[in-house]
Amino acid sequence: MSLLSHLDGEGRARMIDVSDKATTAREAVAEGFVRMAPETRALALSGQAKKGEVLATAELAGVMAAKRTAELIPLCHPLPLTAIKVAVEPSEHGLRAVARVKTTGQTGVEMEALTAVSVACLTLFDMLKAADKAMVIEGVRVLEKSGGRSGDWAAPISEDRP
Repeated sequence: MSLLSHLDGEGRARMIDVSDKATTAREAVAEGFVRMAPETRALALSGQAKKGEVLATAELAGVMAAKRTAELIPLCHPLPLTAIKVAVEPSEHGLRAVARVKTTGQTGVEMEALTAVSVACLTLFDMLKAADKAMVIEGVRVLEKSGGRSGDWAAPISEDRP
């Protein structure tokens, strides 16, 4: 259990005490994909979907979600985020959401980046489900993080990504 910092010595969940950690610049980047039919992707990119401008709405939803992460994830610290950028772009089999989140603080922003990407993908699904009920959300992961005691990290390049 020593690797699971959110558990105390008796296995109970707890919020980590970060008061002794140094305040540093921290950043995380995450991605997620919505696999869809080519016609659905074209509809999303055209800006003519029945529910409106799909990409901009999903990007905004991702930004809003990142700011509310501590309300959604029980043991996550509320953080003063200094920058959030969410972009939705075409990918080979659908759409890719990428979030970059920054703060200066005592804990990282990986959860905020993952939350932003997840909600952006959910928003894409919601806005396009009338056109394609078989869409799949996949590949949500942290691509990189920087700052803090553990330093910088980047995901290995994956050949099998969606």
